[in-house]
Amino acid sequence: MAISIKMPALSPTMTDGTLARWLVKEGDEVRSGDVIAEIETDKATMEVEAIDEGIIAVIAVEEGAQNVPVNAVIALLAEEGEDPASISADVPADAVPASEAVSQAPATQTPVEQAPATPVALSAPTKAPQASGNRVFASPLARRIASQNDLPLDGITGTGPNGRIIKFDIEQALSQGSTGQTTQMPSASQASTSAQDRFVPHSAMRRTIAQRLTQSKQSAPHFYLTIDCEIDGLLAARKAMNAAAGDGVKISVNDMIVRAAAAALMKVPDVNGSFEEDGCRYFANADICIAVALDGGLVTPVIPAAQNKGLAEISQISKTLATQARDGTLPPSAYAGGSFTISNLGMFGIKEFAAVINPPQGAILAVGAGEQRPVVKDGQLAVATVMSVTLSADHRVVDGALGAQWLQVFKELIENPVLMLV
Repeated sequence: MAISIKMPALSPTMTDGTLARWLVKEGDEVRSGDVIAEIETDKATMEVEAIDEGIIAVIAVEEGAQNVPVNAVIALLAEEGEDPASISADVPADAVPASEAVSQAPATQTPVEQAPATPVALSAPTKAPQASGNRVFASPLARRIASQNDLPLDGITGTGPNGRIIKFDIEQALSQGSTGQTTQMPSASQASTSAQDRFVPHSAMRRTIAQRLTQSKQSAPHFYLTIDCEIDGLLAARKAMNAAAGDGVKISVNDMIVRAAAAALMKVPDVNGSFEEDGCRYFANADICIAVALDGGLVTPVIPAAQNKGLAEISQISKTLATQARDGTLPPSAYAGGSFTISNLGMFGIKEFAAVINPPQGAILAVGAGEQRPVVKDGQLAVATVMSVTLSADHRVVDGALGAQWLQVFKELIENPVLMLV
């Protein structure tokens, strides 16, 4: 009897997913543990391994199919001694063809798209790395667009993390290939006649971001508090710590912000909470989520119990989580839970912004760039490196005075970094 291969639940919040890529075809023999497909969840793209052994008799869901429900049959496996041809027509009713799984959006929508932001810590673009079997590393969306345009990925230079090919690279290659040379900016008159709108279906990650943040803005009464922190002392302390640290340890400003936020949550524990229908839940640990930008969205992996971790440990965990997130290898356990989120856009030169609360948490801290500004000290004009931070809080959990109290504690820790170690 044929064995059903079903869409797995790869994260606690996953209800459906995108079948980004098949790594096998009908007629292929597979063994337990073989990687057979790549599934795009609401958080990352993950590889799926075969549990049973046999021959792929039917692929019921095509590559690129979106909104495939968890537990829907995506393929049939013929057992040993079973003729695959005899079961090729017996596709179960709960299998979801790509044509039905992909949601269609109105043709009148004209979303404005920009080239994806590349994190500043990355090196210059390199040729996409090759793995065993000459596999080219590319995002699922980039693979789909390239496949639809019969564009080979070999030779395309990736500008994504670690040289990964992303949608922007495919679009650049297509535009250059259509003219045989680098595309030039059209004149205003040319743009009015030659520009064409593009429609890109939502990824599972983008749909989840839209759903959760819309829910957050609609259900949580946001209010915002901004405070300026002088960080010259913090920068000097960071420089001294990195000079004294061993090889492989490099503490960032963001690591120190995480440590200060965790300590402040322990000193003002009523901010470390979540609203529920029957009451407010206050968390014993400062489980800090850090926002990581990806191609097409972002994820918020968690540093658990950050109040108990030193700066070197926070630095190592942060680097590991960010790398896993950008490589699509972040395990589901890494983004489950969290009591407070930090979103830092300072590396992009953003002076100040207000973030949307990450539900069901009660608050999120938006961190801007540290920059030299004029300040008044003892009646005299001086120059200091100042960083603006904005606390977005759920008024059902955090009152204005409570949020202000937390920011004062956070500011004191940032401006006197030695207090983080006490």
